Amino acid sequence: MMRIYARELNEHLPSLRRYARALTGSVDQGDDLVTRCVEAAVMAPQSFGIPMKTPAPLYALLHALFDKEGEGKPLKTQHPIERVLARRPETDRRLYLLVALEELTVDEAAKVVNLGTREALSRLVKIREFLRQAMTARVMVVEDNAIAAVDLSEMISDMGHVVCGTAATEPEALALANAGSPTLALLDVRLAQGGSGIAVARTLRDRFAVPVIFVTAYSGDLRLLDDEGLGPVIRKPYTSDAVRDAITQAVFAPLPEVLLH
Repeated sequence: MMRIYARELNEHLPSLRRYARALTGSVDQGDDLVTRCVEAAVMAPQSFGIPMKTPAPLYALLHALFDKEGEGKPLKTQHPIERVLARRPETDRRLYLLVALEELTVDEAAKVVNLGTREALSRLVKIREFLRQAMTARVMVVEDNAIAAVDLSEMISDMGHVVCGTAATEPEALALANAGSPTLALLDVRLAQGGSGIAVARTLRDRFAVPVIFVTAYSGDLRLLDDEGLGPVIRKPYTSDAVRDAITQAVFAPLPEVLLH
């Protein structure tokens, strides 16, 4: 019987590691938590059943060990979805991870986090709506060509994101950054009145922690942008697919380390 139990524990290791890493926000901390969990489970097989009907008690044990050590909250993470979840109550975050990441049933996940099924369902609806709203970008468009600005704005809106404003000059862009609360910027490199999109990007990075996508027709700008490392570049004439792909990647990709501090 113990061989069967050991084999079942081993089969659950990949999913336990995946969940523990998401729970803690750290590969090393997550793997250490799983080691402690398995050691405890080996010492008390009667608590989990042979054969094991569901891995849910193992997830509950992970929670208990995580909370017992005084940890209880994840480390800072670069991934946008994890950052959004970290703004929710910890029970909600764990509930969502158990259902969305580990594919537990709502009933199983509810028991792990000590909620009733109806309450868990209600919370999941709210969490999913919270995620949807949080992952809707507020995009500022800085482009001195009016037609291009309209074109980019329409693409952004069609994707379900919000255009918080457009600007054609460097001062207009900085004013918009202050007033519009952008979470992403599309910037032409060369702006009206001799303005610099690169200068705007530096300010967006340093003062507002806003990621940037550059749009330029000048190959000479590419070397400058590579040296600065301020953000990806879309070459003009651009395609709608190129713009959409760049925006999607910017919204869902982990933030660069420099924007986390």
